[in-house]
Amino acid sequence: MGLGQIIGLWIAAGLTLMIFSFLYKDNPFYKFAEHVYVGVSAAYATFYFWDYVAMPKVVHPLMQPFSARHWLIIIPSIFGLMMLTRWFPKISWVSRWPIAISVGVGSGLAIVQGMQGYVIPQIQSTLLPLFGSSVTFNNPLTNLWSNPINNLIIIIGTITTIIYFYFSKEHKGFIGGTAKVGIVFIMVAFGASFGYTVMARISLLIGRISFLIDDWFIGSIMKIFQ
Repeated sequence: MGLGQIIGLWIAAGLTLMIFSFLYKDNPFYKFAEHVYVGVSAAYATFYFWDYVAMPKVVHPLMQPFSARHWLIIIPSIFGLMMLTRWFPKISWVSRWPIAISVGVGSGLAIVQGMQGYVIPQIQSTLLPLFGSSVTFNNPLTNLWSNPINNLIIIIGTITTIIYFYFSKEHKGFIGGTAKVGIVFIMVAFGASFGYTVMARISLLIGRISFLIDDWFIGSIMKIFQ
């Protein structure tokens, strides 16, 4: 391990401990690490945009001999420069045009992506037969009951959840009871989603603690006694 790697290791460990110090209370060390993180992230995003977006997709192609392809680069580049006019109050209205185009195009793509990626597959996943032909286990008895039970749970959960969000009629009687079943499925879904989020955060915590113990503490001690 070279000197540069050792210095980087100690800087990373120091910043990690500064972030963890927020568990005690808000303090200047945490604020320093937070500002460093935000600043480094902004600088990295800026250089990444310049090296991997602006230079290869705008600057380098425009330096080539002029062709019809240049118009596909000049027009969006002009729109991008128009967005920067928001820094100048007198001509900030110019930025509304590219922003409106970006929002419109982004909304159209988001709608198509949402329909094709979420809505339609979700509808297909709920149109299930109670006795499907798919085999997921080797046990014949399990095959007989696994698909019907799973499919029935999905169908009941989907229908009751939709009824819960049906507000055109008061939730009383059969509709009220069905809506309560939908609440159970919603809470189960929220609990599973929250549990997944907690597991992801714990995985990050384990990674940081492993870094502090294995890479920094033990690694530094071994380096000292070598």
